[in-house]
Amino acid sequence: MHPNLYALGAILCWASLPAATGNGLDGLSVTELLVFSFVPAALYLVAQAMMLQRSWRIPVPSWRLSLLGIVGIFGYHWVYYLALDRAPVIEGAILATTWSFWIVVFSSVLERRRLPLPVAGFACLGMYGAYLVIAGGRGIHFEARHMVGYALALLCGFIWSGFSVALGRCRPEHDYMPIFTVYAAIIALCLYAGTGGASLPPARSVGAAVYLGLVPLGLSFTLWNRALSRGNMTVIGYLSYLTPPLAVLLAALVRGAPVSWHALAGMACVLAAAIGGRRCTGA
Repeated sequence: MHPNLYALGAILCWASLPAATGNGLDGLSVTELLVFSFVPAALYLVAQAMMLQRSWRIPVPSWRLSLLGIVGIFGYHWVYYLALDRAPVIEGAILATTWSFWIVVFSSVLERRRLPLPVAGFACLGMYGAYLVIAGGRGIHFEARHMVGYALALLCGFIWSGFSVALGRCRPEHDYMPIFTVYAAIIALCLYAGTGGASLPPARSVGAAVYLGLVPLGLSFTLWNRALSRGNMTVIGYLSYLTPPLAVLLAALVRGAPVSWHALAGMACVLAAAIGGRRCTGA
């Protein structure tokens, strides 16, 4: 299969993340959603790694790389679930995609030891896009009840961009995603045990959580790795910018969530900032 098709498959998996998260949170707490999504993800990725390597041994990284994986994989999804639990699904999902231009900013600063003026300008454009999403046409009168969710969604952008840039600079010898998800599943189970458990959750919500684990957290990484190993990085990088609009479309269809023109305009600014910044840095 063509590498771009693998990339598109991964993008479709990730695009379903907001809608599936919203469905899971309808009947599950954030801690329950973490457990019911990360345990299937860990089982899937570990089983797949064993079959591909034809070995029972799973590569385990150093403690520093392990800590990075915990922050990037568990930390990002924990904060993401919290964000969509406290903010509207559409707006929260768009704000989380600010990682796309922060990657450009962080990479530029680390590689060049400075922030070129054009990149700084595109970063400001991206933040203006985030402002449009949060303000929703109300000027500076934001809805206070959603502000914690908005802040968490923006924090998602910093976590994922920081994780992506740091992992790229580490250049790990192996694909450590299986063990990263195992770490995340163990932490989620510990948090769940600490809450004392709960009554049997709704089957629909559990199904959404298991879908999260098997598709956006599992299958997507398999497809993405195949795309990166066989395809053109530049083309695949630009294809990844289809994720936010597809995510908004799927969330609107599945959740019946309204999409304001301010949210769409904000998303356009965020994507323009990421693409423009990337062109400036020649990435």
